[in-house]
Amino acid sequence: MTIKPAWPPNPQQWVLPDWPAPASVRACVSTRLGPGVSLAPFDRFNLGSRCGDVVALVEGNRAALTDSLSLPAPPAWLHQVHGTTVVEVDAVSRITNVKVEAQADASITCRRGSVLAILTADCMPLLIAAADGSEIAAIHAGWRGLCDGIIEACIFRLKTPCENLLVWLGPAIGPRVYEVGDEVRAAFVTRDPQAVAAFQATSPGHWLCDLYMLARQRLAQLGITRIYGGDLCTLSDSDRFYSHRRDQISGRMASLIWIQ
Repeated sequence: MTIKPAWPPNPQQWVLPDWPAPASVRACVSTRLGPGVSLAPFDRFNLGSRCGDVVALVEGNRAALTDSLSLPAPPAWLHQVHGTTVVEVDAVSRITNVKVEAQADASITCRRGSVLAILTADCMPLLIAAADGSEIAAIHAGWRGLCDGIIEACIFRLKTPCENLLVWLGPAIGPRVYEVGDEVRAAFVTRDPQAVAAFQATSPGHWLCDLYMLARQRLAQLGITRIYGGDLCTLSDSDRFYSHRRDQISGRMASLIWIQ
């Protein structure tokens, strides 16, 4: 008899969202401490296929991810390009080849057993669930995608009214360490004047940027009030999280969500 791994998984290896999602919705974020085989500087549980790691090792880590969490199917990985394209995962993904990935930065599904996945190493992952568990979504939001409207593009594809959506903001580079230039601040403020509150001047032409605040502003404008998370910094927590800004050459964590 096969014994399936217990849920929730080991909290030392995984981050579990602290949100009141229905029991049928499961979600977690991998850390670099998972059961992986990648070598330095990707050690050890790198799940990204386009960051310089050996492809065979990434495929092994992805297989270990599926087994460790007893996922109902391999995740529907995306080729993320910091854009605003949203794809619907309407069938259980059986693709394991890392070269076969939809080019998009968000995915949605209402199908049980389809596992949505977002890869990050400073950008912000958003996991979304209908309060009744009928549909889910996952978003990759770097500053460009966030500014250009990836959150709105994804929410508009869902059938659930905004007031019935739950959103969790996963590990991202935090507001005390994420420094950007004038061009980033101007891009946000031009689109939405209230975005000025998310930027704090450090030196001429440089600003600390609060991605979490910017996301909350966009969500609030859509009428979404049930927002959770937003308190984990990838750059500051080097033990658990990969950070491209900190390390330059870095692996990727995966934020996963599925309907059990």
